[in-house]
Amino acid sequence: MEWFSAENVIAVLTAVLGVLASIAALWYERRVPRRKRLGYRVQMDTPIGSNVQDGARANVRLGLFGEGPGVDLSDATLVLLRIENDGPQSVGDNDYTGRPPHGLTVEFTGRVIRGVAVTQPGDADHLMEYFTPDAGMRREDGKLHLPRIPLNTGEHFKLLFLLTGGPVGSPVRVTGGLLDGEVRPNTAIPADDKPPLFSRTARLITVLLTVCVITLAGLVVGDDTRPPIGCATGSLTLVGSTAFAPVAQEAARKYEKDCPGSKVTVDTHGSTTGIRALAEAGARDRSGAPAVIALSDGPKPGRGYEALRGNRVAVSVFAMVVNDRVRLRGLTTAQVRRVYRGEVRRWSELGGPDLPIALVSRNTNSGTREVFQRRVLGGYEPAPSSVDCREKADPSARVLRCEVDSTAQVMATVAQVPGALGYSEVRSGQDVPGVRRLALDGREPSVDDTAESGYPYREIEYAYTYGRPPADSLASSFLHYLLRGPGQEVIRTHGHTPCASPDAYPLCT
Repeated sequence: MEWFSAENVIAVLTAVLGVLASIAALWYERRVPRRKRLGYRVQMDTPIGSNVQDGARANVRLGLFGEGPGVDLSDATLVLLRIENDGPQSVGDNDYTGRPPHGLTVEFTGRVIRGVAVTQPGDADHLMEYFTPDAGMRREDGKLHLPRIPLNTGEHFKLLFLLTGGPVGSPVRVTGGLLDGEVRPNTAIPADDKPPLFSRTARLITVLLTVCVITLAGLVVGDDTRPPIGCATGSLTLVGSTAFAPVAQEAARKYEKDCPGSKVTVDTHGSTTGIRALAEAGARDRSGAPAVIALSDGPKPGRGYEALRGNRVAVSVFAMVVNDRVRLRGLTTAQVRRVYRGEVRRWSELGGPDLPIALVSRNTNSGTREVFQRRVLGGYEPAPSSVDCREKADPSARVLRCEVDSTAQVMATVAQVPGALGYSEVRSGQDVPGVRRLALDGREPSVDDTAESGYPYREIEYAYTYGRPPADSLASSFLHYLLRGPGQEVIRTHGHTPCASPDAYPLCT
């Protein structure tokens, strides 16, 4: 059976081990008794003898420790000792094993204690009452006897010693006993860091559990044989807009890579042709849900396509393009309309070179052309009068105008014919040798500020389906991929703005 693959067996065993580790950690923390513990560490051991002025030594002696004059401090040292409860349980006065009131003993080998001061009882000021002779605190030569000082978990106090008679680094030891516990040096924890929250055993179990989880995640993430959630298999055809075809082609490739078992074919011949092909496929399909999506520059025709359901995909910006020999920066909408009405026939009439104007247009199936007629020309575009875009087939025609089948053909023709004027999707007009973009009404075509600039030559790209496709169909999955998923980044890289983005939302709604 396929289920009993090596990856699945390892994944199940890893998950079981992780669960058992979690149960063991909980059981250990609740059931296993944990010892009481007091730790100590030397945080400072420094000389104050010959390197310090006499006045400063006197201040240390008299101001902090209350020592009288006459003590030779030439070999004096200062030691800061921290004693802390770094165990899991509080330590009370009855937990000490020494005879009352004795608790702990601090011993300095080879040095004599000249003075001691409590410098920091942590957050427990109430501990100060224990550091008195009446409570049992006393010193003799190199030893300091401490009373039974209670410490909650995490509490500590610090003692500053003035010592003589021995060098810096001489051994420092704290002795004493605890019922069901220990007193030990803490040499691994620097400065005033807090002791670890969990025991060593609990930390080991946690590490083991983490390794199990990472191993299981690696098996799940590393398995690229299964498609991610939301993928669908089968075949789908994208038809319609040639201006939006680069987006469709890249999105199709990425979807096929992300979702094995899917096949997305791009066959674009113009928006109107795509709308018509989708309607015909829906009429033939018995289920009423053909695996076809039609991409259209602008909305579908008003009549005859009522069964088609539209989804707003992106805002596309288009541009007027001109042959590079026409060194104009832009035109007004009024000038463009005069050119297409035949009132202006040479570029010299608009401040350009003495070249005839040749209009390169898309055929009647083009959504880009329909947008241009509606947004720029105000509805009028003359009939074609040329086959090769160089000579008029009808000498009586007022304008020289030809038609081509795709955006790529528009760009190639404009680049080859001196004086040619055409239109395209804005990104297609970039970096094409022999072609320059024109501003309209003083506004540059740009996808970055379309909503604010008021640039007129723009339109919404639609994705049409025949009715609502089934939720588990490839058509439904690909639409979600394009409208809400990784397809949005593909749309942006090709110079369009996704309708789901805040920039385009006002225009799309």
